[in-house]
Amino acid sequence: MHHPLDAITIGEAMAMFVATETGDLARAEHFFKRIAGAELNVATGLARLGMKVAWVSRVGDDSFGQFVLNSLEKEGIGTGGVTIDGRYATGFQLKSKVENGTDPIVEYFRKNSAASHLSLADFDEGMFTSARHLHLSGVAAALSSDAYALLDHAAGVMKARGKTISFDPNLRPVLWKSEAEMVEKLNHLAFQADWVLPGLKEGVILTGQQHPEGIADFYLSRGVKMVVIKTGSDGAWFKTADGEQGAVAAIKVDNVVDTVGAGDGFAVGLVSALLEGRSLKQAIDRGNKIGSLAIQVQGDSEGLPTRAQLNEG
Repeated sequence: MHHPLDAITIGEAMAMFVATETGDLARAEHFFKRIAGAELNVATGLARLGMKVAWVSRVGDDSFGQFVLNSLEKEGIGTGGVTIDGRYATGFQLKSKVENGTDPIVEYFRKNSAASHLSLADFDEGMFTSARHLHLSGVAAALSSDAYALLDHAAGVMKARGKTISFDPNLRPVLWKSEAEMVEKLNHLAFQADWVLPGLKEGVILTGQQHPEGIADFYLSRGVKMVVIKTGSDGAWFKTADGEQGAVAAIKVDNVVDTVGAGDGFAVGLVSALLEGRSLKQAIDRGNKIGSLAIQVQGDSEGLPTRAQLNEG
C-alpha cells in the first residue's frame, strides 16, 4: 500500500563539486560538494513547499550514492523508488565558479552510471499511480534507451489513469546519438504531457518554429493542454488549448550568481501552483519568482525556497 503523493519524478542525481575560485576548472584547487540533477531539483523544490514527493532512480553502492540518499532524507523526499545498484557507480560532476552571470562550465562523469541503467524494472505501478502528477525531463530520457522506455511507460500509465503530466525538454544534445533522434524521442514524450515547458531556444530546435506562438501551436495541435515557453530575462509566454495566451514578465535580478537550475525552479513554481488549483497566471508568476531565486545563489537547488520563504518574498 502506497501513501498518496502529490508528485513523482524520475531522474539521475550526481554528486557535484563546485569550484570555490573563478576561472579555468583545470586550475581550481578547492571545491565544495553539493547534489545535482534536474528532476531531483524539481522534487526538492516541491518537497520544500510541503508537497509529498517521490523520486525514482538508481544510485551506486558508494559514498556518492549514500550522499544522494542522505540528501533525499534531509529534504523529506520518498526513497522507496531508489534502487542501490552495486554493479555501477553514482555519477558526479565538476562545475566552475562564475561571477558575471554567464553559464558555468560543467564537466560530467556519468557514463555507465547506476542511473543510466534505469529500466522498466524500476516501474512500481502502485507507487506511480498513488501520485496526482508526474514530472518528466529530457535529461533522464537521454540516459539510455532503457531509461527512455521507463519514462515512456510511466507517461502512458499516468495518462491512462487521468493524472497530470508536465514535461521539461531540458535538452542535453551531447547525450544523444543525433539531434534528429533527440527531437523525435523528446517530442514523443511531450505529446503525452498536459503541460510542456521548453525554453525558447529548445522550442526552436524541437519544433522548427521560430516564435513562441508557433512553438506552442506545434504541441497544442497534438493534444497538449498548455505550453509555457521560458523566454529568459523577458519571463515567459504561454498559450493553452482553450486559446488563452500572453506574456508574463520576469522578476528582475540585479546579481545573477549561477544560472543552472533556473528552469527547474520555474517548473517547481508552476507545477506546485497548478497542483494547488491556482490560476495559470499565478502559476507562471510563481515559476518566475522561484526561478529568480535559484539564480541568485551557487548550487542547483540551494535557492529553492521553503513555503515560509516563498510567502515572505
